[in-house]
Amino acid sequence: MNKKAWIKIFEAVIAILLITSVLLIVVNEKNTQKNEDSLEIYKEEIAILREIQLNTSLRNDILGIESFPVRWGDFNSAGLTCVKEEIISNIPDYLDCEAAVCNINDSCILEIDSEKPIYAQSVVISSNITKYSLRLLKLFCWKI
Repeated sequence: MNKKAWIKIFEAVIAILLITSVLLIVVNEKNTQKNEDSLEIYKEEIAILREIQLNTSLRNDILGIESFPVRWGDFNSAGLTCVKEEIISNIPDYLDCEAAVCNINDSCILEIDSEKPIYAQSVVISSNITKYSLRLLKLFCWKI
């Protein structure tokens, strides 16, 4: 009679361990998928920023900015139409992005509220042949 009680306790403990391990596996898979999405978005952002950073014409447009910050909606009026078009043409279909150009010492933040996770990357645009001036181009993206 006493052996049956111990067997029932042992079975209950094994059942709890099985349920716990299944739950941990499911939670871990969700976190892994989220990390893979983040890495992919960051790679896309870095590729867009590098292309702008290495393009002499686009770099000169950014270095010509004198008043900061320049938000996404002000890119056309600030003479950054080509930079904005370059960003838009390289954004994947599953992302929506905005950018800002700031002074290197200022905090460059996105001024919209979003319920979705926002992924941000930045690059320093520092000089051309005739001018040395530090600018920060920051790209903010989120999944659609």
